[in-house]
Amino acid sequence: MRVALGADHGGFRLKEIIKGHLGAQRVDVVDFGTDSAEAVDYPDYAAQVSRAVAGGAADLGVLVCGTGNGMAMAANKVPGIRAALCVNGYMANMARRHNNANVLALGERVIGQEVALEIVDIFLASCFDQGRHVARVNKIE
Repeated sequence: MRVALGADHGGFRLKEIIKGHLGAQRVDVVDFGTDSAEAVDYPDYAAQVSRAVAGGAADLGVLVCGTGNGMAMAANKVPGIRAALCVNGYMANMARRHNNANVLALGERVIGQEVALEIVDIFLASCFDQGRHVARVNKIE
């Protein structure tokens, strides 16, 4: 699995933790930045990660900013992206299973590191249930 990863300055620290966590699991990570806590514009990173996922260069994406809201909003502007802002494992599981989410948005200032890593692991391990959910996801598209 290849995961596209991106953050702004508000999510830089958590992005680095997630990158190390996924690397330890031998997940192929493509880091689109940012590379420091210096202020940057979150839509730029959301667009890069989302385009990688929508274009097939990555299977899934993970975006981090202060709250996760901005990243989710910006990512969802890219055709083919279904970004979900998740604050717990249940939301991550349901986003994948029922909504076929392909990008996870997290807020570094909202959740702790342990919870964030649990959410990432659940998001990456969960699969789309298909069935009755296909027609609903098609309506989103």
